[in-house]
Amino acid sequence: MKNKITTIAFDADDTLWINEPYFQEAEKQFCALLENYHPQHRISQELFKTEMKNLQLYGYGIKGFLLCMIETANRVSDRTVSLNVIDKIIEIGHDLLQKPIELLQGVQETLETLNGNYKLVVATKGDLLDQERKLKNSGLEHYFHHIEIMSEKKESDYQKLFNHLDCKPENFLMLGNSIKSDIILVLELGGNAAHIPYYVTWTHEQQETNLKHENFIQLKSIDEILNYLK
Repeated sequence: MKNKITTIAFDADDTLWINEPYFQEAEKQFCALLENYHPQHRISQELFKTEMKNLQLYGYGIKGFLLCMIETANRVSDRTVSLNVIDKIIEIGHDLLQKPIELLQGVQETLETLNGNYKLVVATKGDLLDQERKLKNSGLEHYFHHIEIMSEKKESDYQKLFNHLDCKPENFLMLGNSIKSDIILVLELGGNAAHIPYYVTWTHEQQETNLKHENFIQLKSIDEILNYLK
């Protein structure tokens, strides 16, 4: 693989730094606020339904998540939820936006080793302002030649990225924690992809990982990619 790879792209959330556990903790707090209306597992199901319904409107990120929590609270309470509860939901959203950036193990060392030998790129999705903030606070920004923050990850989005970078798919390697968003689409375009599983994954991104492809690598941690690029 080493001889053909010129560009390496990294997903951000739960690949470079912790993200999903913060959302899951926020969801638990939200469900607890509304347990007088329904059991917490039912509130969680209703929230997910709202998120899926609004995904095309809000996209991914904390702001959309906050709006979905408010909408769900209004619906499951039959529009009787108090302003005090709404204030607490908004506080949950604000807390999410201010979470510290905690890098995952091996990230800094891996980027340091690859830097200068490959064109390094961030290819992630989510809210533009929030992702820019996280990247700036991560201390990793200087490693990357290009930052691509997408509203969604589709084949057309990856193709645009290839074109922008003037990179052929066979010379491109994508690393990420989502088989659905980071791996399959790149492989279908003729690129290379490495899956780095994270112990918790958002339901919308979950997919079977029993994938067989000549350009696919299954890793246990991000620094294992160095063994394939020697």
